[in-house]
Amino acid sequence: MQLIIENLNKLYPNGVHALNQVSLTIHTGMYGLLGPNGAGKSSLMRTLATLQDVDGGTAFLGNLDMINQKEEVRKVLGYLPQEFGVYPRTSALELLDYMALIKGFDKASERKEIVHSLLQKVNLYDHRKKAVASYSGGMRQRFGIAQCLIGNPKLVIVDEPTAGLDPGERNRFYNILSEIGEQVIVILSTHIVQDVHELCNEMAVMNNGQILFAGSTQDALSEIKGKVWSKSIEKKDLQAFQQNYQVISNKLVSGKPLLHAFSKDPLGDGFELAEENLEDVFFAKINNLI
Repeated sequence: MQLIIENLNKLYPNGVHALNQVSLTIHTGMYGLLGPNGAGKSSLMRTLATLQDVDGGTAFLGNLDMINQKEEVRKVLGYLPQEFGVYPRTSALELLDYMALIKGFDKASERKEIVHSLLQKVNLYDHRKKAVASYSGGMRQRFGIAQCLIGNPKLVIVDEPTAGLDPGERNRFYNILSEIGEQVIVILSTHIVQDVHELCNEMAVMNNGQILFAGSTQDALSEIKGKVWSKSIEKKDLQAFQQNYQVISNKLVSGKPLLHAFSKDPLGDGFELAEENLEDVFFAKINNLI
């Protein structure tokens, strides 16, 4: 199964060009869509989830036209948005049963089997009778994955799923997504580099509505291998270094800025060659350094 996106365009009335000739080819497995807030990721996700129209371009899931066959797309789609509402007093068991009914599972016995299986899959079976509104953030996200999987979708879209989760919940979420990605296309839209590093073999970097990179995570790292240099400096010197070098990023380590700078040639001035990582790729791409 392939998802082939070609030249998607979306211009909002306020003049924001949210999607600008976006083209991607995505295969079965985990695919990371990485970009800062406002990059156009959510606009792309909403388009693929049939929640908004575009001004031009095509998207095909196999032979299914995702732009013009919205009802058919919804039958094979699982979608977890950044935020989703729930009925305040409704249990996970009741809510999933209702969602399964909406998806076309008319037989109560069949729905019961599906719902119980999904709750066990996301480790919520022991909490099935509790109101979803009372769940922790991580539990709610796991419930969101359960509702995504009703009907064995061919495409699962998750939009910023781990923001605000503690490390334990994030790891549980990673494990669930990885298992799902063995059988279907899972698009993980996030601004958290670690999510893509942990889960995805293929990725894209997006900013200002455009795709800046698409390929394997290994190819992304290869682009900057041997070109990232690091140095710890004093805070008072930060502005000068930013003016004199192509600084990819800086973060405080033990109270002092640790710089990562991009250069094809060795840098003097105390810089040392750094081990490349996806965070360097991300910042270098969105800052047009590579």
